[in-house]
Amino acid sequence: MSPGLGVHVQLPAAAATAAEAADAKLGQDTVVLAMTELFGVVDAFVITSAPNSRHVRTLVEEIERQVKETHQLAPVRVEGLADATWVLMDYGDFIVHVFLQETREYYDLEHLWSGAPRVEWRSAVKHVG
Repeated sequence: MSPGLGVHVQLPAAAATAAEAADAKLGQDTVVLAMTELFGVVDAFVITSAPNSRHVRTLVEEIERQVKETHQLAPVRVEGLADATWVLMDYGDFIVHVFLQETREYYDLEHLWSGAPRVEWRSAVKHVG
């Protein structure tokens, strides 16, 4: 079991919405890492992946739509959409990483940030008001 798996931390509600949106569009292995203690710049990383670039773009569009609709937030910056192997969506308080599956395996952010607790985002979504 990973350290901190399922811990309850203060997760930005929009980050939980982003994770739920990715999951609803069949994002693979969607995880949320609590980054405040380790990184300090953002509260959370949402990480998900897809088997092809078309699916990566679909995930990015759905995440952006759901977060905008639910929280009236748009990303400050979106990078990587042109080749869609690793799209980074910067929302200020949290960052969404949408990977092509092979790119996710190569960079392995979950291992790089293995000290970051995994957040149980499904229960966080249910508690969003």
